[in-house]
Amino acid sequence: MRTVFMVAEKPSLAQSIAKILSKGSCSTRKGLNGACSVHEYTGSFVGQNVRFKMTSVCGHVMSLDFIGKYNNWDKVDPAELFSKAPTEKKEANPKLNMVKFLQVEAKGCDFVVLWLDCDKEGENICFEVLDAIQPGMNKPYGNERTVYRAKFSSITDTDICNAMARLGEPNKNEALSVDARQELDLRIGCAFTRFQTKYFQGKYGNLDSSLISFGPCQTPTLGFCVERHDKIQSFKPEAYWVVQAKVFKGKDSPLILDWDRVRVFDRDIGQMFVNMAKTAKEAKVESVTKKEKAKQRPLALNTVEMLRVASSALGMGPQHTMQIAERLYTQGYISYPRTETTHYPENFDLKGTLKQQANSSFWGDSVKALLSEGINKPRKGSDAGDHPPITPMRAASESELGSDGWRLYDYITRHFIATVSPDCKYLQTTISFSIATESFTCSGKTLISPGYTEVMPWQGIPLEEALPVCERGDTFTVDEIKLLEKQTNPPDYLTEAELITLMEKHGIGTDASIPVHINNICQRNYVTVESGRKLKPTNLGIVLVHGYYKIDADLVLPTIRSAVEKQLTQIALGKANFQQVLQHTLDIFKRKFHYFVDSIAGMDELMEVSFSPIAATGKPLSRCGKCRRFMKYIQAKPSRLHCSHCDETYSLPQNGAIKLYKELKCPLDEFELVLWTSGSRGKSYPVCPYCFGNPPFRDMKKGMGCNECTHPSCQHSLNSLGIGQCVECETGVLVFDPTSGPKWRMACNKCNVVVHFFEHAHKVQVSQDSCDSCEASLVIVDFNKTRSPLPDGETQHTGCVFCDSVFQDLVELKHATMRHPMHRAGGARRGRGKGRGRRPMGRGNPKKPKDKMAALAAYFV
Repeated sequence: MRTVFMVAEKPSLAQSIAKILSKGSCSTRKGLNGACSVHEYTGSFVGQNVRFKMTSVCGHVMSLDFIGKYNNWDKVDPAELFSKAPTEKKEANPKLNMVKFLQVEAKGCDFVVLWLDCDKEGENICFEVLDAIQPGMNKPYGNERTVYRAKFSSITDTDICNAMARLGEPNKNEALSVDARQELDLRIGCAFTRFQTKYFQGKYGNLDSSLISFGPCQTPTLGFCVERHDKIQSFKPEAYWVVQAKVFKGKDSPLILDWDRVRVFDRDIGQMFVNMAKTAKEAKVESVTKKEKAKQRPLALNTVEMLRVASSALGMGPQHTMQIAERLYTQGYISYPRTETTHYPENFDLKGTLKQQANSSFWGDSVKALLSEGINKPRKGSDAGDHPPITPMRAASESELGSDGWRLYDYITRHFIATVSPDCKYLQTTISFSIATESFTCSGKTLISPGYTEVMPWQGIPLEEALPVCERGDTFTVDEIKLLEKQTNPPDYLTEAELITLMEKHGIGTDASIPVHINNICQRNYVTVESGRKLKPTNLGIVLVHGYYKIDADLVLPTIRSAVEKQLTQIALGKANFQQVLQHTLDIFKRKFHYFVDSIAGMDELMEVSFSPIAATGKPLSRCGKCRRFMKYIQAKPSRLHCSHCDETYSLPQNGAIKLYKELKCPLDEFELVLWTSGSRGKSYPVCPYCFGNPPFRDMKKGMGCNECTHPSCQHSLNSLGIGQCVECETGVLVFDPTSGPKWRMACNKCNVVVHFFEHAHKVQVSQDSCDSCEASLVIVDFNKTRSPLPDGETQHTGCVFCDSVFQDLVELKHATMRHPMHRAGGARRGRGKGRGRRPMGRGNPKKPKDKMAALAAYFV
């Protein structure tokens, strides 16, 4: 029996699709990477009985990066990244072992059906999957077709079965357009980012950003925010005057009339009009017009509109909104949430989709009324040729979806019902008055039929007090005429919704990437999100944009990126050559980069005004190993040490506290050691500021503390304080923390495992001897006389933490509280570690600690 291998984009999607196609009769097992399951069943395919294997990836299988040496910021000129630096595809998440997993599962299969998301990114992942699996698949018979692509927009029985019945082919041109975007963003973004980060962080101490990044889409996005900020700052309020009249008729409530001239900017002229109007005691009705008007039902919902509404009405950021929408999609509650289309296809089952909502306690009555009276034909929107608009696919409740999931689903459903509802109709009445020589009007709206606003009440016509009944020639008594002084107001900061609109209008990013770019400028500390989801630029964001404008406005204006996006679209359509577009765009930005480097003094002048020189920042902490003077500790991100005498800056570990380590020195370079700690419930280790950025041994990498140093005799090194191989990760070593007493502990130098032991012991030392059983270093423990757990009043014992029966009840495994993803459990890199320097444990290959250690009750603090 031949085998069909099928791949979806996420594990939950694979499970749903397999369940639908197998009619619930598939068997499931875990894949070798532990993250993806494999669902198997038998069925029919291209006229023959076959075995189906359905699994998934977890987003992109591969990511683009420079080859090894070009990732070294210190040794590579950023200008080389435009052309000289070769790129390669690397596994996007090496810990998932996705390539090996796909190869193992696809080996010996005859056909592949790709169920990746139906957008350009999905097409790109199709070819990543094919590159991984095709070498191990069975050879086709003759010219037999073996690669198929499923096109679908929702996870419903109908849509999935239809997709299986109408399989197509993956689109190479769309995949190439994504490759082009990835390479352009990598080369351009890295070159500018590396240059300006190194240039400015070495000069200014209070730049509160660990990375001063540039992005071809990110920077114009920031530009919109700063442009609005500049308008606010340069705004000069101007006084203007308005004539206001108040009239009444009989016992009716007074009417406040609007002046037809609207406003004047000269007070004397305004007073002249008031004086003229005051000569009349009556206001004469010149006309009464009544006009029936309609408020149009909305167009079908696309991604950009969903993001706008979620931000402005639901208070949810774009990135968060997309995460929720993707979850609702994979669970089968809504259709595919990435679409530019606002027009339902002719064959779209509007009535069937509507019927699913008939029993809702929120909008069921409106739905039943529509079904009985007949649904309205939706307004004609635009068809981008990608996916149908976003619609609900099945009924749901708040308890199923959770708070934010329900709020978004609620809006999507109401919006869909509104698109097939009648327009809202109302009567607008306008009464025109003359008072002496001046004309005034007042108007009011009366609801005729609510239409779609029944399900979208926030868009309804507000209830107003009825206008008095009158006709042409009637007179009203003038109650008051006065001149009001007002001022023009500055614009407000851009809201996320307004920014999304500007990005869409100028072609910055795609419906999928817009949330990412907005999220990036927030994370980089270029803007802050204020109340009302307004985006206020920070000092750093403002200076950067003004600097780009000063040197080369094209770097921040949306025009070039918009033109690049159009070229990428042409690649996707097969109308432009991938290599030519790539080369042409890189040539432009390479020239711009060289000009930017030559002109950086222009931006530096702006930086000098806003930020303090590094020598004037921070407080003295530890001594420099070269000049023996105190270096200053700069706490602002990225935290670092600066020696003003040597004019050198030294990197430090981030996301923790730094303090002096007993005034002890590194034996290699005489720099005073500092202690990095993530808090009382975390881990800590000493660091040599010089060795941290300049590894002294070949087996050490940049960014390693003393707990990873392989110095053979230093009392602070891994060689002296390492105890045994980590009980969880493969490459880590448990290193004793001599600063942790009286709550003594050892911690893994790779992951976040912490082992607490010998609480209240007077002294703990690591012995040079090792355990005969597991080869871990022995520890020498001196207990306090009053608290010694040893028999017969003994206070000192030497033994193995893992094997010694005396120590067994005094050891407790925990996980450190860490603030950085590098230190999460299981976060160690795969492959064999260097252990304690001489060999992994200093005495030949170590064995894993005995099972009793690994079985200790582990809990998160």
